Amino acid sequence: MVIVIAAVIISMSAGMYTYYLYQTNYITANAGESVIVGPVQYTISFEGTHDGDKETVPENTFVMIGISAENISDDKTVISGGQFYIVDEKNQKHEATYGEFSSIDLLFEGLDPGKPIQRTTQFDIPFDEDSQYKIIIRPQKEQSTVDTALICLTNC
Repeated sequence: MVIVIAAVIISMSAGMYTYYLYQTNYITANAGESVIVGPVQYTISFEGTHDGDKETVPENTFVMIGISAENISDDKTVISGGQFYIVDEKNQKHEATYGEFSSIDLLFEGLDPGKPIQRTTQFDIPFDEDSQYKIIIRPQKEQSTVDTALICLTNC
């Protein structure tokens, strides 16, 4: 009986340790401040809104962000537009929309160590200039980190 109780306690302890080990670590910042998610240091900026181009027209309004990214590790890594989400005041999360609006739009990019890049991406959302918007940056699966950035973009 004692062995069974000890086994249950050890099992529960291992489960709690694993839970805390893999729980998401939210890092908060404001636009223009650097934040590190996994091996990449990001600086996000609000670049404004636009109405798309001839091929890609938004359902609402495109909100464009600037992304400065630098690989601070010793190994090559990647970033993609799928890592970025915008959250509106209703806490609704919207995925990035890929379009070729400029030569630096982010789709999928390899990052060499120590070589920063500048990219943009946009989100198709009902934009209100008086509302607060936040950007979420999640790591790529192969970056093996529990860090996630939450960056206040407007009206912080």
